[in-house]
Amino acid sequence: MLLQVLNQFRWIVSASGFKLTEQILFMSNNNNSTDDRINNEGEDKNSRRAFFKNFGLIGAVAAAGGAAIYSGYKYEESKPNHDMVKVLTADNRLVEVPRDQIKDIKLDTSELQRKGREGLKGHRFVMVIDLSKCRNARKCISACQGAHHLRPYEYHINTLVMQESPETAPYYMPKPCQHCDNPPCVAVCPVNATFKRQDGIVLIDNERCIGCRFCIAACPYSARLFHWEEPLMAEADKGKPYNIELNVPQKKGTVTKCLFSSDRLREGKLPYCVSACPNGVYYFGDENQDAVTNGTTKETYRLSELLRVNGGYHLMPELGTKPRVFYLPPKNRLFEFKDTRDQNKEKT
Repeated sequence: MLLQVLNQFRWIVSASGFKLTEQILFMSNNNNSTDDRINNEGEDKNSRRAFFKNFGLIGAVAAAGGAAIYSGYKYEESKPNHDMVKVLTADNRLVEVPRDQIKDIKLDTSELQRKGREGLKGHRFVMVIDLSKCRNARKCISACQGAHHLRPYEYHINTLVMQESPETAPYYMPKPCQHCDNPPCVAVCPVNATFKRQDGIVLIDNERCIGCRFCIAACPYSARLFHWEEPLMAEADKGKPYNIELNVPQKKGTVTKCLFSSDRLREGKLPYCVSACPNGVYYFGDENQDAVTNGTTKETYRLSELLRVNGGYHLMPELGTKPRVFYLPPKNRLFEFKDTRDQNKEKT
């Protein structure tokens, strides 16, 4: 159809152009003689009428032809490009887009740093660890190591064997960073690499860390790790933007520790360790909402009630650090204590 319109347009223009040429020549010849012009005044008027008539016809045809060309162009433009690429959007939707419409966007790392330092407004995150349920399955440790690119002997969570006295049975105690409200590690850091967020989480900025290890010396819970060697995935992570909430890529000569899985919290998910535990050891939630969720059963409990009924406590409260990790005592244990430390050493 488009081709037919163009052919008709070409024929009309060529035909009208011939007539216009005759009329223009006729009008120029009339200039040679005033008398002839007066005598042919009526004919000249007719010629001018014909000229404007033809000119209007050409304009109409040109407009119609232009519209047809534009419509054809838009149709071609709207035709789907078969060279499609699957892309995962920011809201986790898998969509297809034409390859030629993909644009490279530079990641704003300064924005990531700013959000990482500010934290999540309106929240005060807490963790509860039920010591009566831990059987040292170590799934929490594996999940944490995988997320933060740690070696098998590098820990953000240590599982300690505790025994109050020779007369009492031993038990396992997972020990992550306590994310204290009065953190000595933050007070001693000379470059503001270790900092406390408004949502209660203590993080490390490895872009600022100078490896002085003052924070390691100040931490009474021995919850920090120093990278003496190149990190496990140094080559694979090379060139990736630094995520302060995940602390990846890791960097030699800097400090790392438990982050309460800040990157997961921003997505509304439970921490890696909490979700991975198969025995219901971990609860995680928001003190402002007075609610915590068990990572295994996904049941939500009132924090104050859980602590009151089960005798929840802090680790070494006499230090005045005000931890954000609570422990429930190892009473009415679900599992008999078995010392599997030697077996775990053989595996690693």
